[in-house]
Amino acid sequence: MAKKVFKGSAMLNPVPSVLITSKDADDKVNVFTVGWIGIACTHPPMISVAIRPERLSYENIKDTKQFVVNLPTKDMVKIVDYCGVRSGRKIDKIKHFNLELEEGISIAVPSLKKAPVALECEVKNIIPLGSHDLFLAEIKTAKVEEDLIDDNGKIHFEKANLISYSHGEYYGLNSKAIGSFGFSVTKKAKRKEKK
Repeated sequence: MAKKVFKGSAMLNPVPSVLITSKDADDKVNVFTVGWIGIACTHPPMISVAIRPERLSYENIKDTKQFVVNLPTKDMVKIVDYCGVRSGRKIDKIKHFNLELEEGISIAVPSLKKAPVALECEVKNIIPLGSHDLFLAEIKTAKVEEDLIDDNGKIHFEKANLISYSHGEYYGLNSKAIGSFGFSVTKKAKRKEKK
């Protein structure tokens, strides 16, 4: 099939859609939406987040070197969208949605109680890129709703009703897997021959 050629652009889709909490020097908490985020390293666990310098959360995170990545659910999509288009300089988004906060474990920034997964992060490096700066941060603590963890300790993210963002639209993630890591090279179990 033929492909149309575009000049280089930010065309990686879909991406996670997350809510990031931060706080300023006066302990005022802000929340904003980020789509340009990803895991950058396993050991130590590092995350990368691209943030525009004009964002209020940029200032908070740059000053405190701490933030929390909150993974929202499908029923939080209106919150996700609103927090991406409204500035914390003009409105207190925590109060606007009456969002309940949970105290941080490893850092001083709280997480959103409504989010089933929260990653507490500490900034290690900030790299200016252009329209955005890249924040590299170590994940110090991960908080996961107990209902998502089975008796063997496996976390079932597929039960969390998480969302993604793709070219201006939000999508719920399908809870049914289409494969698992390594399935393409796993040898099929030999069937016992009938005698």
